Amino acid sequence: MPKISEEQREARREHILAAARRCFMRKGFHETSMLDLFAEAGLSSGSVYLYFKSKDDVIMAIAEENMREVVTVIHALASSDRGSGESLGAALADVIRVVEKKNQESALGPLTVIVWSEAIRNPELRQRFEVAVSGMREDLTEVVRGYQADGKLPTAASAEALAALFISIVPGVILQLALFGQQRMAGVADAAEALWPQ
Repeated sequence: MPKISEEQREARREHILAAARRCFMRKGFHETSMLDLFAEAGLSSGSVYLYFKSKDDVIMAIAEENMREVVTVIHALASSDRGSGESLGAALADVIRVVEKKNQESALGPLTVIVWSEAIRNPELRQRFEVAVSGMREDLTEVVRGYQADGKLPTAASAEALAALFISIVPGVILQLALFGQQRMAGVADAAEALWPQ
C-alpha cells in the first residue's frame, strides 16, 4: 500500500471534517452516528478512524479549527506591543471580522453552538475545550494589561476580569450569527471600533 503525502493526509482530514459539518448541521451532534459520517464522507470506518477516534474527536477538531484564526489574531496582538498602537476596539473588530468570515465559509455560528451544547453535557469535551480557550484568555489578559498601563483601560477592574468580559463579546456575536444570520450583525465590528477608539 503506497504511503500518502502530508498534503493528502490533510486533504483527507479536511474532507472528513467537511462531511461531519454537513451531518451535524442536518441532524445535530447526537442524532449523527459515525455510520452517518462514514456515508457522508464516502469512506470506510477504518479510513475515518485513522484520523478521528470518536465523534468527540471530530467535534473538538471542528471547534479547534473554528477558533484557530481567532486565537491567531489575539496572539498576534499580544505579541506585537499591542498591535503597534492599534486600539482595543480595532483589535476586537478584527476578531469579529474573522468570526464573520468563518461563519460565511463554514457555518461557524451554528456549529459553534452545537459544540457548546455538547461541551455542557460532556465533561471530557468541556475540559478539552477549556484547554483550547485558556491560551486565548491568557493572551488577551496580557493585551488588557498593556492597555491599562497606557491608561486606555481602567485599572479598577483586574486585567483577567476585563479579558473575560471582552472574550464574552465574541460568543455573543457567534450566537447571534447562528440564530439570526449575517445581515442582522452588519456593522457590529465597526461599532466595536467606535466604542473603544483608543
